[in-house]
Amino acid sequence: MSDTQEMIHEDALPGHESRLEPKPEWQPRYSGSERLKDKVAIITGADSGIGRAVAALYAREGADVAIVYLLEEEDAAETKRIVEAEGRKAITIKADVGSKKMCERIAAQTLEAFGRIDILVNNAGEQHPDEDITDITEEQLQRTFQTNIFGMFYMVQAVRPHLKAGAAIVNCTSVTSYQGSKELLDYSSTKGAITAFTRSLSENLVGEGIRVNAVAPGPIWTPLNPCGGASQEKLEHFGENTPMGRPGQPNEVAPAFLFLACEDASYMSGQVLHPNGGTIVNG
Repeated sequence: MSDTQEMIHEDALPGHESRLEPKPEWQPRYSGSERLKDKVAIITGADSGIGRAVAALYAREGADVAIVYLLEEEDAAETKRIVEAEGRKAITIKADVGSKKMCERIAAQTLEAFGRIDILVNNAGEQHPDEDITDITEEQLQRTFQTNIFGMFYMVQAVRPHLKAGAAIVNCTSVTSYQGSKELLDYSSTKGAITAFTRSLSENLVGEGIRVNAVAPGPIWTPLNPCGGASQEKLEHFGENTPMGRPGQPNEVAPAFLFLACEDASYMSGQVLHPNGGTIVNG
């Protein structure tokens, strides 16, 4: 059994986008304008969902991409194909961000392939619904924190020696960081930690010319939800409680990740953008 297989949760996560119906919409909605020309981005959880949409948009804007994924080789290969179809280079790296050693390998393989790291997108995450706090096992609690927040620390530690002034880090938090979620106690807690991590890391790195921001999506149609991350009842009404009355698509979130990674956001650090269907969170 591989290191990756030993560390994954018992649930069938993160799930295959290739098997999801209807398919999430990842396609960029507009022509590129070279806002990331010749940049190199590492995107964790880039095999599907928001990560795939971000990889596609970054490639359209001129970036080469290291696609980090956990298990879904078919999905990762498709994301690689999408990046290459935009005329950019891509590599796939099978790794668990919950392992510090694997995060160091991600950085090393990216440097070997591209010679630099300009952007880190910490997007990988997992969630597991539980109706009562007593239903959350010790293993699940540790694993959720290990993936969702420890993994971000490990990835930043791995790439930090290679980031120069002008680099950008974009973390994926969640609307649940601000609203809470009665079925996702451990997940929403990690997202609160990510929001605080983003603000604190920004203070730590801004003097070096490295910007750190985050995106807090609302309900987005990705494999994370139907493949174990949400109850059947929740899926039947997924996104209906937003002001827009529907879930978002990955390509409606990706532009927020692009804005925070490029020079358009040169005066922004420690901030969070909220593509969430109109929910007001005042955060």
